[in-house]
Amino acid sequence: MADQRKPDDHLVELMVGYQKGNMNDFTLLYGELEQPLKRYLWTFVRDGATVDDLLQTTFLQVHRARHTYQPPRPVKPWLYAITRHVALMHLRGARRRKESVAQESLPEIPVPPEVESLGDRALVRKLLLELPRPAQEVLTLHHMLGLSFEEVGRIMGISAGAAKVRSHRALKVLRERAAELDVKEQV
Repeated sequence: MADQRKPDDHLVELMVGYQKGNMNDFTLLYGELEQPLKRYLWTFVRDGATVDDLLQTTFLQVHRARHTYQPPRPVKPWLYAITRHVALMHLRGARRRKESVAQESLPEIPVPPEVESLGDRALVRKLLLELPRPAQEVLTLHHMLGLSFEEVGRIMGISAGAAKVRSHRALKVLRERAAELDVKEQV
């Protein structure tokens, strides 16, 4: 009989082990999710040091809330929801402090394969940064990190259908803006 395990079942096992106090399971969980969470945090802040700080705050919150995780539910949506909350709280505080990031410190953000054909990578990155934050977030979660629309919806507090619509609209805006810029360059 074929293996009936889902792709992220090992994350559930690691989280359960961590809940029981196994720090090796925590280390493995952290190691596996560190980079995807950093990519997600880039949609909120575009400063490497701040991303690192927010990642640490995220895992501190995970530690504090580990008892609220309920197996066998998927770990990623639970963890991304915590990460999102940490990032939004940081942004609220930053708005009160009127912080800003210098344009030259903006990161290299990944480009979804669906939009790579729109033009060069620099242009696509620029266009992604022009999108509203919810559109950037849904593209990052679904197209770059590979989460399902159902998982994206749970993380963002919207339905799977709404997540799919946001993704479709964001891709449409990217295509339109790329076409506009292409026409302007030809004139």
